[in-house]
Amino acid sequence: MKILFLNYEFPPLGGGASPISYEIAERYVGLGHEVAVVTMAFEGLPSFEMVNGISVHRVNCIRAKKEICHPHEMLTFIANGKKFLNQHLSTENYDVCHNHFVIPTGLLALHAKKKFGLKYIITSHGSDIPGYNNDRFKFLHLFTKPILRSILKQSSGNFSGSNYLANLANSNLNPPIPYQTIREGFHSDLYEPKEKKNIILSTGRLLQRKGFQYLIEAVSHRDTGYEVHICGDGPMMEQLKALAEKSKTKVVFHGWIDNQSKEYKNLLESAAIYSLVSAKENASKSLLEAMSAGCATITSNMAGCPESVGDAGITIAPEDPMALRKVLEDLMADESKISTLGELARKRILETYNWDVLIKEYESVLTKVSQNSATTVA
Repeated sequence: MKILFLNYEFPPLGGGASPISYEIAERYVGLGHEVAVVTMAFEGLPSFEMVNGISVHRVNCIRAKKEICHPHEMLTFIANGKKFLNQHLSTENYDVCHNHFVIPTGLLALHAKKKFGLKYIITSHGSDIPGYNNDRFKFLHLFTKPILRSILKQSSGNFSGSNYLANLANSNLNPPIPYQTIREGFHSDLYEPKEKKNIILSTGRLLQRKGFQYLIEAVSHRDTGYEVHICGDGPMMEQLKALAEKSKTKVVFHGWIDNQSKEYKNLLESAAIYSLVSAKENASKSLLEAMSAGCATITSNMAGCPESVGDAGITIAPEDPMALRKVLEDLMADESKISTLGELARKRILETYNWDVLIKEYESVLTKVSQNSATTVA
């Protein structure tokens, strides 16, 4: 098949959904398909390049930061993306489109279907679904539901990486639009367990719901003998640094780091404990990275986090620094428990998140859609 792949966030841009979409595209190429990605441009990146067999087209737009994209920046991508597709699809024919995020990128998929008859499926990653990312998009989603419904109803299949997000979409889009779950796989050789150091690592966009502030509070009361390392950037950076100045446990901020870099790999693989007790996660790429690296993983008992870690991690209520402190204290006092949890986490990655199996579910869906113009996967 020749697959048009749409995502406004594609490496090196974006958060957790970005590397997931890259891995899906890469796996399609590995199965013998031709993949062309249309994504946002950014300063210093070429307008076109081949990346491991993937054709990457970057559309001119406004985007100030790699790690986060704002609604007005998305609008410039949609406007210029339509112009790009009008020209590109007049000379290039595709069998099917795999679109990521209902908004904003779904607007391009819908445009391509209406103008060129190209059928599409959608994978949602969280923020495009009302009720998921209320700290950034609650107000915006008051106005987007009619647009969401239009895009989703004309899709040939709607998918998410967790049962949690699928259920959220079904409940918040009234009347419900069917969503299915196809779990997101993981390259188990990207991060592997190494000799552990007294490091507690946490990664992601520095947003309120991610809970970095509670991690700092949990270790601030004494010098724990561990260091807390935080990788990521975002609107809470200065607030978190102010909190860290009062902490008796050392807190190190690395800013935004490419998760493919040697620096990130070394830090993750040497971390004994990984903590991301977020109030909202779909199918967190960060959790999978930590599990693959054999970290003792602590996360939230809400949203998609329990699905991600299963019995290979510790789940607690978010926004509760005292609960997090107790779990951390128990782990730091028992190295054997850290080791056991790390082994369980690595085993879960190898057995549950095998891309070789999971990518064939998507391939089967795209094959059916491309073969039958009337196909709707439901």
